[in-house]
Amino acid sequence: MSTAIATPISPARSSRRLTAKRFFAAPSAVVGLAGSLIFISLCFGSLPWTISHYDVQNLHQVLKPPSLAHPMGTDKLGRDLLTRFLLGGAISLTIGFSSAAIALSIGVSVGLIAGYAGGRVDAILMRTVDVLYGLPYLLLVILLRVAVVHRAAEILAWCGLPKSATLANVVVLLIGIGAVSWLNMARVIRSQVMALKARPFIEAARALGIGPARIGLRHILPNIIGTIAVYATLTIPAAILAESMLSFLGLGVQRPLPTWGTLASNAVSDINPIDSHWWIIFWPCFGLAASLVCLNFLGDGLRDAFHPRSS
Repeated sequence: MSTAIATPISPARSSRRLTAKRFFAAPSAVVGLAGSLIFISLCFGSLPWTISHYDVQNLHQVLKPPSLAHPMGTDKLGRDLLTRFLLGGAISLTIGFSSAAIALSIGVSVGLIAGYAGGRVDAILMRTVDVLYGLPYLLLVILLRVAVVHRAAEILAWCGLPKSATLANVVVLLIGIGAVSWLNMARVIRSQVMALKARPFIEAARALGIGPARIGLRHILPNIIGTIAVYATLTIPAAILAESMLSFLGLGVQRPLPTWGTLASNAVSDINPIDSHWWIIFWPCFGLAASLVCLNFLGDGLRDAFHPRSS
């Protein structure tokens, strides 16, 4: 008679299961995940259609309210708002995700180096962070955009892409937002690394002669993945909001490309107490608010799943 031998579950696998269980046990986290996936699927899945129809004008359909033909209505040039809403969401989300990725790369690198090296290296890096904290990030993004857009267009042409000031402006905007959004990430990662490097398993790795680079990448970085994931999901809505604010002020993505910020900015001039075309400002504000709420719910859910004591 054969006896089945149970396969032991590794501690890492058990920890991942427990984290997933805590995440899916929170209703707000599930709502945030589902809402984020819906926005991403709709906005990016419709790109083949929206990219070719977003600027089609029909002067016979100017400022029409929502209907079966135009579920979100039309704007003052007769353009379908559903098409522009979906493309604007794709551009806003792209800028948000790309800026968060840039901020994540810089913040994790600076925090990891400062926390592990300590001493003079830590002091120099953290004083640099303190100086950047004192500068208005909006001004830095504007200066970067003004100074680099023309050069970015030439670089895009050199890479074989169309030499477009509009495309270059989008690229510079996401780089600019990402380049000023890593400061909190660097401080948080530094504190995590400083706590980890005093742990016995790091001391044992040093005693075995393992170099600092390998210790950082193989032993410290995997132990702060949870913190990185949480702050990444919280950085994305902040980047989307920054892009929307800049676009609303006319300093972000330029026409004719839409974003949720530019759609709201363009709608302000058409809002008046006599004949209020509510749909032209409601939909971009709804998309912006709903996506930010979903992403924040997702970030809070990840935080509570990875760090249950903080909830």
